[in-house]
Amino acid sequence: MRVVQSDAHERHHPKHFLVNGAVQDSPEVPERARRLAQAARAAGHELVAPRAIGRGPAAAVHSPEYLQFLEHIVPRWRRIAGASDEVIPNVHPQGRWPASYPASAVGQAGFHQADTACPISEGTWEAAVASAEIAVTAAQLVAEGAPHAYALCRPPGHHAYTDMAGGFCFLNNCAIAAQWLRDHGHARVAILDIDVHHGNGTQGIFWARGDVLTVSVHADPVRFYPFFWGHAHERGEADGLGCNLNLPLARGTDTRGLLEALDAGVKRIRAFQPDALVLALGLDAHEGDPLKGLAVTTDGFAEIASAIARLDLPTVLIQEGGYLQDALGANLASFLAGFESGRG
Repeated sequence: MRVVQSDAHERHHPKHFLVNGAVQDSPEVPERARRLAQAARAAGHELVAPRAIGRGPAAAVHSPEYLQFLEHIVPRWRRIAGASDEVIPNVHPQGRWPASYPASAVGQAGFHQADTACPISEGTWEAAVASAEIAVTAAQLVAEGAPHAYALCRPPGHHAYTDMAGGFCFLNNCAIAAQWLRDHGHARVAILDIDVHHGNGTQGIFWARGDVLTVSVHADPVRFYPFFWGHAHERGEADGLGCNLNLPLARGTDTRGLLEALDAGVKRIRAFQPDALVLALGLDAHEGDPLKGLAVTTDGFAEIASAIARLDLPTVLIQEGGYLQDALGANLASFLAGFESGRG
């Protein structure tokens, strides 16, 4: 399998992570991508560089004022006396609408950053743009005839909305890839998210659309991030009614339980009859992941991958979560092997 990868992610190294009111080191660090790249290479997969695609595909998904904010907020923030090194919001407009758009850098940070897990620093914008280019390059490879391609994206993307960052995410790589496929000959696209956290940003972007199906299998958000989204009753609206399926699982659900839920997701995808699949690959569902939401085994990732591969769709695999622990690389190798064997 071709693995699209770039070292540009190294420019984004967040330091701040507020958990239960306490400041901790962020788990979304460059070493994550290094280990995943090493594991893919060791397993015999071909690493290729992303193409210079530019910002157009991101602009097809995200609002212009949000992209302007991401690109220029760091120097503006640093002009504030006593400001932190990283852009971290300290005010959030509850509900946001109706809400006026502030001129202040502090106000815009609150408007465009959903939480304190997405600090912006020098290099974040460049890393996010490169991550989106990786996703689009993988989509292009599939559009050109590859049965599948893996986009080793960092920073991740599935918590990012049209105009709001959150949960380590800035540009929504899955949504950008899906929209690119829609714009280049694929009439219907399905997005399947198996990250331990619900893909709330992806759901929000396609909430009222009937041309993109969003399916997410994740730890129940009733007591788990992102808390407010990802519940089973959320089905979409307008043209998108019935085109969003959430399959929340009890904390600690193992491989068997996830596979049972995945079966329901696969059936919905088959009924939608998509031309292509975008897979949000979260390895943080593993039993040893530090965020501890589900309990999938390393071998279980191969089973999950095989079940998805049997959809027999052109597939763009996009890296989402999965944090530092001994089994991180083995989990990726297991998934990629299972996916290729499942495709036959």
